[in-house]
Amino acid sequence: MKAIDFFKSINFKIVVIYVLLLIIAVQIIGVFFTNQLEEQLVDNHFSMLEERVNLLEYNVAQEMVRTRGDDDNSLERDISILLNEFFTIDNATIQVVDANQVVRGTSLSQNLVGQLNTEVRVKRALLGTEDEDILLDPQGNRIYVMAHPVRVDDTIVGAIYIEAPMEELYSEMQDINNILATSTFIALVVTMILGIFVARTITRPIVDMKKQARVMSEGDFSRRVKVYGNDEIGQLAISFNNMTRKLKDANATTEGERKKLSSVLTHMTDGVIATDELGRVILMNKRAEQLLNISSEDVEGASLPDLLRLSETIAPSDLYDYSDSILLDFSEQEQEYLLEANFSVIRNEDGPVNGLITVLHDVTEQEKIDRERKEFVANVSHELRTPLTSLKSYLEALEDGAMLDDTLRQRFLKVTQNETERMIRLVNDLLQLSKMDSNDLKLNYQSSDIGSLLHEIGDRFEMVTKDKNIQLERVIPSYPVYIDMDQDKMVQVFDNIISNAVKYSPDGGTITLKLHPRGQNIAVTVRDEGVGIPKENQKKIFDRFYRVDKARARNLGGTGLGLAIAKEMVQAHGGHIGVRSEWEKGTTIIVTLPYSVYKKAGVNE
Repeated sequence: MKAIDFFKSINFKIVVIYVLLLIIAVQIIGVFFTNQLEEQLVDNHFSMLEERVNLLEYNVAQEMVRTRGDDDNSLERDISILLNEFFTIDNATIQVVDANQVVRGTSLSQNLVGQLNTEVRVKRALLGTEDEDILLDPQGNRIYVMAHPVRVDDTIVGAIYIEAPMEELYSEMQDINNILATSTFIALVVTMILGIFVARTITRPIVDMKKQARVMSEGDFSRRVKVYGNDEIGQLAISFNNMTRKLKDANATTEGERKKLSSVLTHMTDGVIATDELGRVILMNKRAEQLLNISSEDVEGASLPDLLRLSETIAPSDLYDYSDSILLDFSEQEQEYLLEANFSVIRNEDGPVNGLITVLHDVTEQEKIDRERKEFVANVSHELRTPLTSLKSYLEALEDGAMLDDTLRQRFLKVTQNETERMIRLVNDLLQLSKMDSNDLKLNYQSSDIGSLLHEIGDRFEMVTKDKNIQLERVIPSYPVYIDMDQDKMVQVFDNIISNAVKYSPDGGTITLKLHPRGQNIAVTVRDEGVGIPKENQKKIFDRFYRVDKARARNLGGTGLGLAIAKEMVQAHGGHIGVRSEWEKGTTIIVTLPYSVYKKAGVNE
């Protein structure tokens, strides 16, 4: 792996480039040097031969025209002397030919003297044309062939024919090339070593910066790049260290802002959802996950309208135009659940939309309170309008002459008195509920025996139940049971509960008032044998102004606030009130209250 990494590294590339440049330079120099050297050697060789030939030509010409005696061999002898004196070139052969192509002298075997030379080049030379060329001998060796005319006063009297081998010259060139190749190889080796050293001096800071970049990508900004010099790479290393320091500061600032934002988003009571410009979810805080009952990982990249169940009516781009909030209904069959969504567009400085921020908050309770407020206003208006209408009608009748009739006057005044008392009870109940809602209700707690209180209440109601032929049974322990309570408020609670039981009990029915322990609490139950309450209405009987049978309850003089007041009072005492009922089999109201912390031992007596 390290070898592979080396061959892929810039270090290797620099060495290769360095060596290639050197090879190219050496090749250019070598080719130019060898060509020039070869041309120079060949030119020198040719020049030397030409000088020898010119010198020999002059002397041969003199011998050719010189007058001789009867000795016929004197010309050949003199030419032989000239050849030995003026043509001492190793391995070269020379022939001197007269105008008749007869060989007069040679450096080869003397048997050729006196014979005809039939070389074409000799014939051309005798005609006045100098001829030279490089040929191959039968063994394949290169030889230089030259035929040179011999003139005497522009008259050709003979020719000189030379064959000079050139392999020794080219052999010297080959030796020079070998020396050059060896020198090139040595230079390349030295260059590679120097190249590796130079490359490392260049790449060492770069490798260090690469390590620094990898460490920085992992979030560590403490490391610094070593500065090896003040050259360009050293300046780059210094700049890299400055960049690392600035990135560290920027990252710390960003991380701090991110933590702040994360903390804000985490502790926000509202849900926050961020989308990109296409309306796809990119961020969701914990509160939004809780409100939508979904994990942010599961909806990342999902369409916001799909997430908010708006896809059937709203496209993602339509949400950018919503300045008002949207009410989202996530209610199920048994539970109401409403969310309010507000949208805010994220824009860049130059104007294009960059995304959307959606803020969600749970308005279920708020909507419920608002609905109850509207219902409360309507109910109060209705409850006040009914007696006021009756009062107006009877007062108008009295004004129109009913006052003169004693019977009508008494009856009408009785009705107006009842309606007035009814309005007073309604107003008093409303004032009491208002005090409880605003926490202005003051309770005077005392540790009291609730059994004694229930007996007192029962004694009072026995006068009413006897008139209606209703039996009131009491199941109350003989020992004292203490609780911390405001007696006046607790009397009001059980007055409201028992009075309801009396109202709805049939003639001859039985009302059971029972006190018994229940764990760490005591339970007071009031059971009647009335028509009961339908199951679907049982959760609402403690709501304000709620009546199962509104017409009958109004005729019986109820305001619809008794059980609501009882519930608030019981909860103020740290207790609980509930109902258990079956249609046409009666109703049981259960009040649970905690024992007194001072008299708990009394229950064991």
